[in-house]
Amino acid sequence: SKIIVNAHQINAGQMPHLKSEATSDFFFLSEEDPIRTQQLLLDLVHRRLPARYGLNPITDIQVLAPMYKGPVGVITLNEELQARLNPRAFMEIEWGDRIIRVGDKVMQVRNNYDKGVFNGDVGWVRGINKEDSNLKVEFLEEAGPMIVSYEFAELDELILAYAVTVHKSQGSEYPAIVMPLTREHSMLLQRNLLYTAITRAKRLCVLVGQQRALEWAVRNDRVAHRNTGLAERLKW
Repeated sequence: SKIIVNAHQINAGQMPHLKSEATSDFFFLSEEDPIRTQQLLLDLVHRRLPARYGLNPITDIQVLAPMYKGPVGVITLNEELQARLNPRAFMEIEWGDRIIRVGDKVMQVRNNYDKGVFNGDVGWVRGINKEDSNLKVEFLEEAGPMIVSYEFAELDELILAYAVTVHKSQGSEYPAIVMPLTREHSMLLQRNLLYTAITRAKRLCVLVGQQRALEWAVRNDRVAHRNTGLAERLKW
């Protein structure tokens, strides 16, 4: 498996093997421009990978991005992927600046012991009842499918999950992952993040973007400590 070989290469601070045969499970597609990177990524998820590998673009392919903002950030990619994979429907609601539709892929972002769902759980919206102000999400548990009901007031517990941050994906595995790499992300491009993303993939891993961004990530073994200053201040 090229995925395993390249994950070990990256973990050792060495560049992965980028030349791939058609039968490989690891690909790097070079694109310098962030907007064209975005368009290539969207086409891969929506059209090319499902056609070539028989993958369901919603349930089988997970986009993992290093950051939230920018043309290949989680926010924009979710809007663009939702528009392509689950376009405007009769059953949808606007909630703040978000639109949620029946069929959308969503992620639970905090532990909810009452509902039995936890931070990082991924599910699919199966019903929206505007009269009762609730929404039903199906999660696939080891014991089988589980339907969870949310009041509209609880929707801040859910985010769209066509694209999620690498951090949010920790502990999960997916048949295929697609990850954009641009120097716009340079502060967040680290070896451990790249290793984590690649090892989420079971069948197929596709990296899209700038080779120099990939090289930067492989070389950068500094782990970012978020809110370190805040943590230090809270000790006092």
